[in-house]
Amino acid sequence: MASTTSNIVFDDIFNINAIDKEGKKFDRVSRLYAHSKNYDMDLTLDYNIELFPLAKDQNFALALATSLSRDGGGAGAGADGADDSEGKERDLWRPDAKRQGGLDDDYGYVMYGKVYKFDGGTAEVVTAYASFGGLLMSLTGSFRHMTNVVLGDPVYLLMRK
Repeated sequence: MASTTSNIVFDDIFNINAIDKEGKKFDRVSRLYAHSKNYDMDLTLDYNIELFPLAKDQNFALALATSLSRDGGGAGAGADGADDSEGKERDLWRPDAKRQGGLDDDYGYVMYGKVYKFDGGTAEVVTAYASFGGLLMSLTGSFRHMTNVVLGDPVYLLMRK
């Protein structure tokens, strides 16, 4: 039986250092700057403040997953490599979806996007960049903690307080 977290490619607890330190640019969106407790990672993330209000010095859990399914399957998991399930999988987070028991049930905020850039930085430190419908994320730290984050792959960002 597959592990319930087999679709999670990264997870950690973050502490918010600052919010909108370069000024507020949008009414409903803020940019947070946070540092992780376990893996010494730096995160910059745009998020909807109406859907998921956060404050400086607050902690939150963040996970990146390839699918919302708990069974290890999901988008693009076909044996022939076809991505025909991606559209169905992408819409499963919606409240009216006919699915129960996904990873999103454990989190208060979910975004769907794509890893669009990977910077090597030094040999040890890398940065992964993702876009979630224009809301951006950068995650910087040891490459060892991001080996399963793949350039070009769709990704779900899940957060909880």
